[in-house]
Amino acid sequence: MHKCLFFDSHCHIDFSEFDESRSLLLEQAINFGINKMIVPGITLAQSKSLIMRPQFYAHVKNYIALGLHPYFLNQHKAQHMDELIQLAILHKDKIVAIGECGIDSSIGDMDKQKSLFIAHIQLANQLQLPLIVHHRQSHHIIAQAFKQQKPLYGGVIHAFSGSLQQAKAYIKQGFKIGVGGVITYERAHKTHHTISQLPVESLLLETDAPSMPISGKQGQVNTPTALISIFESLLHLRSESKEILANQLYKNTLEVFNL
Repeated sequence: MHKCLFFDSHCHIDFSEFDESRSLLLEQAINFGINKMIVPGITLAQSKSLIMRPQFYAHVKNYIALGLHPYFLNQHKAQHMDELIQLAILHKDKIVAIGECGIDSSIGDMDKQKSLFIAHIQLANQLQLPLIVHHRQSHHIIAQAFKQQKPLYGGVIHAFSGSLQQAKAYIKQGFKIGVGGVITYERAHKTHHTISQLPVESLLLETDAPSMPISGKQGQVNTPTALISIFESLLHLRSESKEILANQLYKNTLEVFNL
């Protein structure tokens, strides 16, 4: 693995779960060739803290995105989106995407979710940035939002689990498909099929650490080094060689985030 370089396109390395182990985990990541990561925003307070913190951790270059995650809907006050917009405009040079944003059908209040999501799309368009999109049983609602407000700079559909048809619809709109821990599970037949059929140029790797632990690590805190297991699972689903796949995934991530 050491000849290949890897980019974790979705890692919450700033979360408190890593306060005791962050330096060690990032040293391990570098040893595995994981030298870059995207750290998404989830609330206004945490998005502000991402702007304020140092950009380097143990030689792993981390890029940041700002967003209000639908999972924390109850924490998002009416003025938070306006403040996030001001923050993003003011610090445009520090951010590579808008998100994590999207629609989560397990949360409720779809009207609030949808209007927040559309505001994120408008902000991404204004700043000419890609989106990091969260979904949970909500592809149809996301499709409606995209019709209402077309995203102009693509992005990534994070932790994709859906049909081949849904994936192709996103790709057509300029999105890459985030491949995460779900593919390490034997039972994920639909996702395996979809990911195996998509053009290699449309795929990214991600851990979503500390969430979404890989198979065999259920109930544990997920870490950035899980990216290697995800890559190995992906390798089994694809026809490309290890080097070609790793290089293309890395290139895709640089491309979608304009790095």
